[in-house]
Amino acid sequence: MMVFLYIVLAIVSGIYLFLTWNYKHWQKRGIPHPEPALLVGNLPGGVSQKYHVVHDIRKIYNQYKEQYNLVGFYNMRQPQFLITDGALARDMLINKFKNFHDNEFADMSDKKKDPIFGQNPFLLKGEDWKEKRAEITPAFTQLRIKTMYPVIEDVCERLKKYILKEKHQAIETREMSAKFTTDVVSSCIFGIDAGSFAGEKAPIREMGRKLMTPLPRVIIYFILVQLIPSIKKIYKLSFVEKSVERFFETLMKDAIDLRKKNNTNRMDYLHYLLELQQRKNLNALDMVAHAITFFIDGFETSSIVLSYALFEIARNKAVQEKLREEIRETYEKHGKIDFDIVNEMPYLEQVLAETLRLHPPGTFLSRICTQSCELPLTEDRMITIEEGCVFNIPIYSIQRDERYYEDPETFVPERFAPEKGGTKIYREKGYFYPFGDGPRICLGMRFAQAQLKAAIVSIVRDFELTLDPKTPENYTLNPKEIFPTILGGTWLRFKEIKV
Repeated sequence: MMVFLYIVLAIVSGIYLFLTWNYKHWQKRGIPHPEPALLVGNLPGGVSQKYHVVHDIRKIYNQYKEQYNLVGFYNMRQPQFLITDGALARDMLINKFKNFHDNEFADMSDKKKDPIFGQNPFLLKGEDWKEKRAEITPAFTQLRIKTMYPVIEDVCERLKKYILKEKHQAIETREMSAKFTTDVVSSCIFGIDAGSFAGEKAPIREMGRKLMTPLPRVIIYFILVQLIPSIKKIYKLSFVEKSVERFFETLMKDAIDLRKKNNTNRMDYLHYLLELQQRKNLNALDMVAHAITFFIDGFETSSIVLSYALFEIARNKAVQEKLREEIRETYEKHGKIDFDIVNEMPYLEQVLAETLRLHPPGTFLSRICTQSCELPLTEDRMITIEEGCVFNIPIYSIQRDERYYEDPETFVPERFAPEKGGTKIYREKGYFYPFGDGPRICLGMRFAQAQLKAAIVSIVRDFELTLDPKTPENYTLNPKEIFPTILGGTWLRFKEIKV
């Protein structure tokens, strides 16, 4: 019996030592840090899922931001740096890009294991990232987005019909926004109507949902990586189910066959991919990988931003009226709102910028030190950053910092007024990162803004938006979602305005 107890004690002690082995890391280096808890480190919300992990990050950020430019913390048992100064974050993303070229997810997958996500620029590093980025960048020029704008307008009409069909009933706007962005990107990538507003479950919408919903094995893998980082070197992960991979491969093949059969010459994303295929001799999975990159950039994050924009417009009546007035004056002046005109509407730009400030779809940026350098811990103390150190740049916290924004928790589009410098002044100081910054800034930024502006104009012009009681003003973030969405859904009511 005693032997058994000794064995159990030895096992428990071994597990305890393993879990706490790294917890002296920052103390030994003289780096300020909060005390970690067993297993969860400094991010208990990420493990327990009782609240969104963004609150753990913000708690650390607020605790140290007045004294330090960066601090240490523990993601479970993995020591990481947290940036607590916006200007330092910008310096890392731009001036010191060569020192912080990659993110911590780059080693988790590869194109052999996952031919779709493994070729996404977000997961690539070094020369592979540079090559793929160069291939995709020309697809997102202003001219090409402009040629796709009529497609976006067609989906806006379907969106309005969907709202009218609900006959003033409360609509879960997060899902409605996802239907909209799914139809837009499907039309621009594959040249087809995904049918998201048709009533039944649209296959592309369902596959898009699967694409962005982490599988249990993916969640387990992420947890294990935080416990044992070396797992990334031993085992690469496939983020995409084979059924999803086959679905999009078939969809791409059918889209190409249809395009060639009808001899269609539309300057959309598929047209660019076909040109790229000829120049680079891409195979079927290469084409799908590029298409999925566009799909992700234009679908999930954009739908979240749109739902938050409509939410803020609904609960801020003065903002809604001012925006509607600008929309109507623009229609009266030009008789239409096309791609060129929508980009010349200052208050619409301010409303979108303020939405992105308060509700960035990505709450943080991850960076790995790829070349040793020095960073300022304080104004008068530099520290050496070793190659391989992981950094968290907390976008959500920076963009809600009272040091950078007056009354930061309040939705105030006027803070980005042109006469005050717009968003430029905040970007240049390092206080505004909704799409990241530097060479790895989001590729789909321009396209995302185009479809978001089109949807907002279309809805606000014809409908009065109000909050439904199911969505409280003091909302809670869904702790089980990677992206910050409202727990219980974003329920709004849309009342048609008779002009």
